[in-house]
Amino acid sequence: MDINPNQGKKLIIEVDGQQWARYPVKTHFIDSEDSFENIVQKYIMPVAQKSDIIALGQKIVSIIQKRIIFKKDVKVGFWAKFLSKFAKKTPYGFSVGNPLKMQIAINMAGLPRIILAGICSMVAKLFGISGAFYRIAGHQINELDGFYGKFYPQYGDVGLLGPLDCDSLCDKLKNQFGFSFFVADVNDLGGNVLGKSQDLKGKEKLLLKILKDNPAGQADEQTPIIIIRKT
Repeated sequence: MDINPNQGKKLIIEVDGQQWARYPVKTHFIDSEDSFENIVQKYIMPVAQKSDIIALGQKIVSIIQKRIIFKKDVKVGFWAKFLSKFAKKTPYGFSVGNPLKMQIAINMAGLPRIILAGICSMVAKLFGISGAFYRIAGHQINELDGFYGKFYPQYGDVGLLGPLDCDSLCDKLKNQFGFSFFVADVNDLGGNVLGKSQDLKGKEKLLLKILKDNPAGQADEQTPIIIIRKT
């Protein structure tokens, strides 16, 4: 398969004594009018083998599922502006450090729960524990994306909610096309498996190790699909 790794990433990685190839698949800019079936047929079927594992990026799954919020529809209030100042900032979209995302978090979970999550997060950090805010807030708030147009201007005025029913989606695609599928939320800071076909159950840790260095890239690579192949 004539697909090259993204800049600064390795094509082959060794995990627990086994080598795996991670082929980034470049696509067009996927929007809400696309379908999973057409994307698989156009980009995966011509190059993948039946034993391959297909990783779908969270962002394109949310987009195709129309889990979209427009900036013009979000009214940012005092608490969103205030609380966002205390959120951890990263180079990859600022999470709820973005007042727009904080407002959506408040809308989803309610202000009392978000304040509680913030207080618990500050206490947890004193003990070196991270991620408490999102565990307590719940409601897929850790999967909020968008409102960040540095690499793709299209995302500057658009927010993305977390995808729905990822297990069912992956099972459907597995049954239709024969490949193993999972949905991954991976960046240069870490990752999560949001759903997988039944044949991948119990392999979440392995899959995250394979994608640990984020072979899809974090900038404008436009490779939201990774084909994983045992070598």
